[in-house]
Amino acid sequence: MKSFRSLVCCLSLLLVDLTQSYDLHDPSYILGQSYSQRRNNGLPYRTLNPAATDSQCRSRPLDLVFIIDSSRSVRPGEFEKVKIFLADMVDTLDVGPDATRVAVVNYASTVKIEFLLKHHLSKDTIKQAINRIEPLAAGTMTGMAIKKAMDEAFTEKSGARPKSKNISKVAIIVTDGRPQDQVEEVSAAARASGIEIYAVGVDRADMRSLKLMASNPLEDHVFYVETYGVIEKLTSKFRATLCGMDPCAMGHDCEHICVNSGSSFNCKCRSGFILNEDQKTCSLKHMDACQIGHNCEHICVSRDDSYFCKCRSGFVLNDDKKTCSIKGAGAYSRADRVRGGNQDGENSASVDACALGHDCQHTCVPNGPSYYCTCPTGFVLMQDRRSCFKASDRDDGSASLDYCGRGHDCDHICVNGGATYHCECRMGFVLNEDKKSCSKTQVKVEIIQDPCMCEARLAFQRQTQTSIQDLNAKLAAVTRKVEQMENTLGRM
Repeated sequence: MKSFRSLVCCLSLLLVDLTQSYDLHDPSYILGQSYSQRRNNGLPYRTLNPAATDSQCRSRPLDLVFIIDSSRSVRPGEFEKVKIFLADMVDTLDVGPDATRVAVVNYASTVKIEFLLKHHLSKDTIKQAINRIEPLAAGTMTGMAIKKAMDEAFTEKSGARPKSKNISKVAIIVTDGRPQDQVEEVSAAARASGIEIYAVGVDRADMRSLKLMASNPLEDHVFYVETYGVIEKLTSKFRATLCGMDPCAMGHDCEHICVNSGSSFNCKCRSGFILNEDQKTCSLKHMDACQIGHNCEHICVSRDDSYFCKCRSGFVLNDDKKTCSIKGAGAYSRADRVRGGNQDGENSASVDACALGHDCQHTCVPNGPSYYCTCPTGFVLMQDRRSCFKASDRDDGSASLDYCGRGHDCDHICVNGGATYHCECRMGFVLNEDKKSCSKTQVKVEIIQDPCMCEARLAFQRQTQTSIQDLNAKLAAVTRKVEQMENTLGRM
C-alpha cells in the first residue's frame, strides 16, 4: 500500500513538472520535437516560451542565416542538440515578413541550403523545417559554406530585404572543427558586403579560424562552448545581442545625428554646429547675430548671442535704439529725409542717401535720391538686397553660395553646385539611392589562375629575345672595332 502511494506521489510530481514545462493543450509543443529528442529519457527537451521572449526582439528585424557544421566529427546526438539550439533561437525572435527572416545552410564536404529566407515566415514552419535537417557527414568546407550563403542565401531573390530598408544581415556559424579550406578572404568579402558574422566554436574548434571569420569586435562575435550539451546556454547571450533595441532606428526627430542612449536617444550636431535649446535642431556655431539679421539703420554690433545698434560719425541714435538722426536735427525718418529733404529744407537732389542712413550690411552706394547695397569680395548679396553671405570660390574665379556651410545631410562629402549641393562618398564607398548616405563597395573575391602557364612562357620568351638582342649589339660593336684595327694595320 505504501509503495502504491509513493508511486502515485511520484506520478503527481511528474505531471506538475510537465504542465509547467509544456502547454499540454497544444500538442504541437511535443509533436514538434524530433524523434531523437523524444527518445532521450522518453521526454522531449524543454523549449523557450515564445510569449515570454517575443516582445524582446520586436524592435530589430533581421535577415538571419545559420551556417551549421554537420561533418563526420559531429555525432548524431550532438547534431540534434545543434537543431535544438536553432529552434530555441527562433523562439527568441520576432519572425515574420516584416520582422526577422531565417534561413539555414548545412555543410560538410558539400554545402546544402536547407531553406531560404523567403521559404518560411512563421516560427512553427521554421522549427518544423529545422527538425527535418539531416547531417551530411564527411569533411569541413567552412569557406565554401560562407561563400554559398553570401552568393545565394543573402540575395533579394532568396528573400533578403534590399539595402534601402536598412535590415541587418547576420550569419551565425556553428562548427566543432578546423576548416579544410580557406576562410579568411571569403569571410572578409562577406563582411564587406554588409554581413555581420558570429562564430560559435564547440569542443575541438580552431579558435584562430573562428577569429578570422567573425566580425569586429571579436569579443562580441566569437563564442566557445566545451560540448554540444551546453550550446543552448548561448541562446540568452544571442538574445541580448540580436534583440538590443535601437531607438534611433525606430524613429527620431534629430535634425542632424541620433545617438542611442540605453532605451532612449539624444541628438548631436555635425561639426561646426551647436545644439539648440530644443535639444533637436542645430545652428551654426558662433554665428554672428548681425549676420543672421538685424534692423539697425547704420551699424550693427554683435554682443554674445544678440546685438545692438550704433550710428556713424555725425549722427545720434534715436529713442527706438535702431534709427539714427543728424546731430542737432531732431529725430525723423530716413525715408522722410530722402523723400522730402531735411528739416533745413535741403533739396532731395543734393542729399547723400547713404549719409542720411542706410541698412546695408557692408557698402552703401548712393543712387540719386536713393541708394543700393553691395558686398565686398568673397561675399554675395542676399535676396533682401541688404545683407551679405560669405561665398565659396569656383574654379573660374567667380563666387557661389556655400550651401554646404549652411548645413547639409550628406553622410560623407558635401559638394556645392549651382543653386544647391550634392553628396559624394569617400573612396571605397558608393552612394545609396537616397543620394545622401553611403555604403561600402561590395568586394568580389576571385582567384584567377593560369593553368597553361602562358604568361610565364611569354615572359621567358621576352627575356630571351632581349638577351639575344643585347648579345647581337655587343657582337656588332666588337666587329666594328676589329675592322677598324685591320684598316689601320693595312695603312701601315
